[in-house]
Amino acid sequence: MRELHSFGWYAKQLKEHLPKKAFRPDPGKLLGGAAYLLITAAAMLSIVLLSLPLAVNLLLSLIIGMSFAAMGFLGHEILHGTIVRSPFLRNTLGGLFFWPLCTGPRLWRKWHNMSHHVHTQHEEKDPDTWLTEAAVHRNPMLRFIYRLPLSVRAFFEFATQTVMFSLHSLRMFKTYVSEFKATSAPALWLQLILPWATWISLLFIAGVTNWIYMFLIPLLIANGIVMAYISTNHRLNPQVEINDPLANSLTVTVPKWVDVIHFHFSHHTEHHLFPAVNSKYYPLVKQKIKEYWPHLYHEMPMSKALLALWKTPRPYFDGDNLIDPSRNEVYGTLGNGLLESESAKPAKKHAQ
Repeated sequence: MRELHSFGWYAKQLKEHLPKKAFRPDPGKLLGGAAYLLITAAAMLSIVLLSLPLAVNLLLSLIIGMSFAAMGFLGHEILHGTIVRSPFLRNTLGGLFFWPLCTGPRLWRKWHNMSHHVHTQHEEKDPDTWLTEAAVHRNPMLRFIYRLPLSVRAFFEFATQTVMFSLHSLRMFKTYVSEFKATSAPALWLQLILPWATWISLLFIAGVTNWIYMFLIPLLIANGIVMAYISTNHRLNPQVEINDPLANSLTVTVPKWVDVIHFHFSHHTEHHLFPAVNSKYYPLVKQKIKEYWPHLYHEMPMSKALLALWKTPRPYFDGDNLIDPSRNEVYGTLGNGLLESESAKPAKKHAQ
């Protein structure tokens, strides 16, 4: 097993290679956010005001869903402080762009910035890491689910990605609500209730059929896009005690135009090294990582990462390996036998 280093250890060596403007806020990205808001509003109004064919309404739903996802990526960057520095503007704009995904800025900063980023892929402290075999054994329902064939579980796991971000967000609210001070609780609850109240109100204003095209289908699409990134960000990587982004994170490659409209969210290892850096400089961070530690860096096309995710089981057997309880087969993780150049396959049978 290789020696692990903290994200600060890497960042200290790379920081000198980044221009000072990389660490300055970039409010110009809000123009992209404004464009997504206009596109969403125009598509929604078209659905309500025009009697459009089914195919056109579905196309508009797709456009709205893609805009919802992109706004979520922008909200993520805003709440890391890379676009505006004022706490009021940061929370207001972050909440606005997370509105379609119904996630409040205070919850997101607690869950994502202060917990996930600080304890990435720690078995107990990272709220986003996947469960272990021990956790499966403690739950009768999970024991049943994880005894199903891998292909069956993979199908349902991929299908549930269309609702998973929304469900996980509600779960994180339940997890962290008690940790907020009494003075912060009203704002936290308001940030949870208002988005949902908005979209539920739209159901009565626009009618059921229009609401399905305007919100329900787009929300499923947005969840699917967001979770395609989130699922491949870490779930092929080992769980670690030391927050080492070159061990616990994966950068996926997508077409350049997708990188632009998704604010370079694909560069996830780079983001974990420098969460407060303007994301347009992540390609430069990638270049420098490859110069310093090419043998440690994990990168693969999005399609290949999703395929590897389909072929590997989800419970962790130990920090470095995954296990398929239905066959009792152990699979490696990235850096531990799961090679980017090969199809995911079991490393060995586990003797009980």
